Amino acid sequence: MPSEIDAKKRERIVRRAALELRDGFYVNLGIGMPTLVANHVPPGIEVILQSENGMLGVGPYPFPGEENPDLINAGKETVTELPGSAYFSSAESFAMIRGGHINLSILGAMEVDEEGTLANWMVPGKVIKGMGGAMDLVASARRVIVTMEHTTRTGAPKILHRCTLPITGLRVVDTIITEMAVITVTPAGLRLDEVAPGLTPDDVQQATEARLLISDNLQTITI
Repeated sequence: MPSEIDAKKRERIVRRAALELRDGFYVNLGIGMPTLVANHVPPGIEVILQSENGMLGVGPYPFPGEENPDLINAGKETVTELPGSAYFSSAESFAMIRGGHINLSILGAMEVDEEGTLANWMVPGKVIKGMGGAMDLVASARRVIVTMEHTTRTGAPKILHRCTLPITGLRVVDTIITEMAVITVTPAGLRLDEVAPGLTPDDVQQATEARLLISDNLQTITI
């Protein structure tokens, strides 16, 4: 179970990520932290959440005691259904993804580098179940946002010059959202657009291996 500090970090990250949602978007939320975005869709915004196991119209997590074991997301967590939800095979689900019909994919990451290359599916030597839909999503979604904690549990940077873990996709990430910052991947490098309250650009740079370009319109994260 995550500690209270970890939970607060995740809450901050997913609430900021939810601000990237736009009315009418078809959105895929990756396993783990990104699924929490479903609980923070801004008022007045209608998005259609897609789960690669075959569901369109995923709702928020159910309240305790109201879980339906037949309604699960790709991470095998119980979810709710919204009016108009549709169910289909995994093959049809991946046809939607590979056909470029997903406006936005929000994924977790182990590492991201200065070119937007993503590593998020395995650590060598550890037992894994497989890549899942991550490779298809980063190759086909119209926009890719990574949500992750800025550093590892030991304080090592996760935003690097070059990824060291097995790659999910080359130059696929558009935006990185952490508890410390919002960073945009540009042709010139990583641009720091927003910093968390109480932090400075230097604080973020010290926790980041890759060089950060400071936006001319640098803002404070407000959620």
